[in-house]
Amino acid sequence: MKDSAPAIMTAADVIARRLAEAGCAHAFGIPGGEVLALMEALGRAGLRVTLVKHENAGGFMAEGAWHATGAPGVLFATIGPGVANAANVVANAYQERVPLIVLTGCVPAVEAMTYTHQVFDHVRFFEPITKAAIRVEAGTAAIAIDKALKIATSGRPGPVLLDVPIDVQREAPEIFHRSAHHAEAPMAPSGAELEKARAWLAEAERPLVIAGLDVLTQRAGEAVAAFCERHGAPVIAAYKAKGVVPEGEPLALGGAGLSPIADRELLPLVKASDCVVLAGYDPIEMRVGWRDPFAPDQRVIDIAADPNTHYMHQAPLNFTGDVAASLGALSKGVAPRETWAGGEPAAAKARLRALFQRDEAWGPAAVVDEARRASPAGTVATVDSGAHRIVLSQVWESDHAGGLLQSTALCTMGAAVPLAIGRKLAEPDRPVIAFVGDAGLEMGLGELATIRDLGLGIPVVVFVDGQLGLIELKQRGMGMETLGVEFPGTDFTAVANAMGGVGATAADRASLGAAIDAAWRRETFTLISAMIGRNAYDGRI
Repeated sequence: MKDSAPAIMTAADVIARRLAEAGCAHAFGIPGGEVLALMEALGRAGLRVTLVKHENAGGFMAEGAWHATGAPGVLFATIGPGVANAANVVANAYQERVPLIVLTGCVPAVEAMTYTHQVFDHVRFFEPITKAAIRVEAGTAAIAIDKALKIATSGRPGPVLLDVPIDVQREAPEIFHRSAHHAEAPMAPSGAELEKARAWLAEAERPLVIAGLDVLTQRAGEAVAAFCERHGAPVIAAYKAKGVVPEGEPLALGGAGLSPIADRELLPLVKASDCVVLAGYDPIEMRVGWRDPFAPDQRVIDIAADPNTHYMHQAPLNFTGDVAASLGALSKGVAPRETWAGGEPAAAKARLRALFQRDEAWGPAAVVDEARRASPAGTVATVDSGAHRIVLSQVWESDHAGGLLQSTALCTMGAAVPLAIGRKLAEPDRPVIAFVGDAGLEMGLGELATIRDLGLGIPVVVFVDGQLGLIELKQRGMGMETLGVEFPGTDFTAVANAMGGVGATAADRASLGAAIDAAWRRETFTLISAMIGRNAYDGRI
């Protein structure tokens, strides 16, 4: 709730009000003396300030809120260890294209000349993993926050640091400058290259769309789905973009880039296509098998937010700008036609379903399949890194864009639970479920208490195999000793009950489905241990 305006406006108030004007409703972090004025201003501006147990988790909560609202995430961290703790999630935001405003405090420059306790250069620390790192000097707060918001949300989004010295946070109002905001129209292609692209699409008998992160950041899911339906183009999604076409639909071929088993089915379709449309496809998510997947003479139309400087692939036609507007321009005047007369996409989809053992009695795929059955339409799932994620990215059916949240480019552990918290907090009526491995859960157990404190009804399904399953599988595959990857099992049911949640154990489909069904009706977390046993992922990923 907004407090009354302060008697004197401060730089911290200006920053907070600009964030509120940009639609930001939540801020996450841990207090420290150097950010107290910023925190107070955030509260006065109407942002809900949420205490977390670790700054890394706070950043993921901010990302979860962004997926719900479209407004940049806000993370605050105090000097020294607070800032250092945030490094992982800021790097994650940089690679995941998340618009994240990171607010930190620092000692005044005159103090930093002679005072060293907890002091290091926050700007230099964050420069390699942000789109911009800005120290707010006297008289620059309004300009700095405007620039931060613009940089964070333009092109491919990303994190921006505002490092605000304690004395600047409290400076007087008369030195503020109000800068102008100008809306920008979506950029769409035109000219001879657009006409060439239209001709390619009109002639295509086997069109194919590969969709990626830009679709999420630009909220272009509906435009991609409409394009695919109009032109009979099946869609392969990079795995964070799953659901741009609802995955129960015949045209949706699931998520790619994680599993060599899936890629063996999907890459031949790419090579067989006579017109590949890359709709916001950002290959930062993809593994080495997706390097140069196109033939030299293949017709490929690349639509992306930024120019191609990654060189993971090259395309003969390249359009930079708005994905939805570009697809609309490409489609204009091109009549629909029958496609894929041989039925290859449908056959590949059927083989993928069998390969990932969705119909098994019990095991990792059964856990995901049964959880999907027990979850309402429109559910958002979050998943942590690990072997379970590779199975889940194939078996879980997303019915909307942004329906499966994870760390796909940095692939860091400890993301699923805080992502679920931020998503649920920002959209309380949306069902949200989190999937974690047992090692990943132990990495961030404290955030279960955050769910409890916020009164959020979130089922958390933990795959219990007593291993770092993905790494153990790699060690065995390379003929190496299974070193440093196995651990005794934690009684997660007891942990959940002790922390104010509800614990449950599932060893079959019926008990798992019943536990998830009950979890939706609670106002705290339900921690469900899915007992899959060791080496459960052999031959599956």
